[in-house]
Amino acid sequence: MARRALVLGIGNLLWADEGFGVRCVEHLAETLSYGDEVSVLDGGTQGLYLLPFLEEAEVMVVFDAVDYGLAPGTMKVVEGDEVPAFMGAKKMSLHQTGFQDVIATAQLMGCCPEELVLIGCQPVELEDYGGGLRPGTAARIPEAVRIARDWLAARGFHAAEGRTETGDLADAALRREAYETGRPSEEAACRTGDARFFPEVG
Repeated sequence: MARRALVLGIGNLLWADEGFGVRCVEHLAETLSYGDEVSVLDGGTQGLYLLPFLEEAEVMVVFDAVDYGLAPGTMKVVEGDEVPAFMGAKKMSLHQTGFQDVIATAQLMGCCPEELVLIGCQPVELEDYGGGLRPGTAARIPEAVRIARDWLAARGFHAAEGRTETGDLADAALRREAYETGRPSEEAACRTGDARFFPEVG
């Protein structure tokens, strides 16, 4: 039976650079063409719901925003047994603890991918609800995708230029261009809470 690969982007695109992993899989699907042996998935914050996808793969690439304690915008690649440790050492949100659980459960069940790589970027900004990627983070997406392409090619999964057809990405309304250009201005939408519940002044 032919080996299968999973390319997974995780994170919460509602919190600025937390969406790095999701935007990476979008870019990969829009620029590289893989066959049916490679699944490209926006994993969002789904946690253990991702387990069936890991069970089907022998090789896995994970894109994510990771707090490595490095300068903002810095890329770092981690492989194999080090991946779970880096995803939880300085967790930025619940999705990272959740994905640690996914890997640990897959290992206990004996169905974790044999080879895995985490391609992470140190975020520039997280505390911006509804915000998009910061330029310093967004600029690393093409590099992250090239790393994934080369890593997969070294394991026999080759891509051509083009697109990968997948139904496992976010709705078109949440894709990066639509999401970021459609964000209301600060005057039109309060960024600090629900204005209906602010105390009256004076």
